[in-house]
Amino acid sequence: MANIVFIATSLDGYIADKHGKIDWLHSVPNPDNMDTGFITLMERIDGLVMGRNTFDMILSFDCEWPYTKPVFVLSNTMTKVPKGYEDKVFLVKGQLQDILTELHANGFNDLYIDGGVTIQNFLKEDLIDEMVITRFPILLGGGAPLFGELKQPLNFKVTKSEVVLGTLVQTSYIRDK
Repeated sequence: MANIVFIATSLDGYIADKHGKIDWLHSVPNPDNMDTGFITLMERIDGLVMGRNTFDMILSFDCEWPYTKPVFVLSNTMTKVPKGYEDKVFLVKGQLQDILTELHANGFNDLYIDGGVTIQNFLKEDLIDEMVITRFPILLGGGAPLFGELKQPLNFKVTKSEVVLGTLVQTSYIRDK
């Protein structure tokens, strides 16, 4: 079982700019549409856990639904899934450990954890096993940070680091307990 973060940040550690935008993610050309690890991750996981804000952002993209696995959206305020997503998206709420226990009991063992606040909350409870962080060579100077305050330091070990698309540094970490 593993809870995995796969996310991009700016050099200064932000996942969205001061206006909540992520268009800076297109600052590095990828004309051949080269996979930078997302397809491999999707093959490995059983489902995704994301926050409501991330879910809303994905719905705002002008593209097909990007996930082939079930998406569990953490929300205390959503009461129903938007029309057309009923068989793809499932609402969950409660304590993170309780949610994970239920998901694991239902066969969802390897989970992609997505969304800034969601990732921060999982880290606060020491529930992240692996992280793949892709750093873009841009300073945003503010915005939504990837990391927040922790109760205690969490040690991770680098398992791989490489340059992708000629300019992005992608580093894989595993929790070192």
